[in-house]
Formats: sequence, structure tokens, C-alpha cells
Amino acid sequence: MAIFGFLAGLVIIFMLLRYLPVFGVHCIHLFDIDEKDLTVVDVRDYNRAYKDSFHSTINIPVAYLNRYFHEIPGKKVHVVAANPLEKNISIRFLRKKGYHVKSYTLTDAKCDKKLA
Repeated sequence: MAIFGFLAGLVIIFMLLRYLPVFGVHCIHLFDIDEKDLTVVDVRDYNRAYKDSFHSTINIPVAYLNRYFHEIPGKKVHVVAANPLEKNISIRFLRKKGYHVKSYTLTDAKCDKKLA
């Protein structure tokens, strides 16, 4: 019974890390950011990023972040993701590696509020 409780706890923690929103990072429209201060990192799959590309972005899909995160210049980052899952995973990973994620853009959803 204790093993079942332990496994259930692990599953809950895993789900929270994937789906619980990241706090302190605001959704803004990509065209409202100042590219001089931030590096724009597109974490969508190559196929999606190719069809809907943005100017001066670095495309590193979420699956390849662990291998290529060191290619991101600067420490202030704006993340472009297709959905909240990609956003949450990539922001948590980049924060762990020492990057300061200032904002994000979701391509499949609209931002509710702008960065003040």
C-alpha cells in the first residue's frame, strides 16, 4: 500500500510540473517585444516553426533543448511556444540552466494581458 501511495505521489508531481503554469512570466504578443534586450527562442517543432517563422528567432524544439541550450546567446529570453505544455517545460528548463525568461508567446492561443 505504501508503494502505491509513493507512485501516486510521483505521478501527481510529474503532472504538476508539466501542466501547472509558470509564475512570474507574462504572455505578450511577439510584435510587442524589444528584440534588443531579449533573445527570442522558438521551442516549437521544426515543421511548425518553418511554416510560421518569425524574424530573428532561434529555433530549438523542446525535445532538443537539453542538447542545444548553450547555443542561446545572452541570458534574457522570450519563448515562443505552440501550447501551454511546451511553454511550461521550456521555461522551467531554461530557468534551471540560468536563463532569465522575461516573457512568452503562444501561437495557438491569444494573450489575455500584455506585459506592463
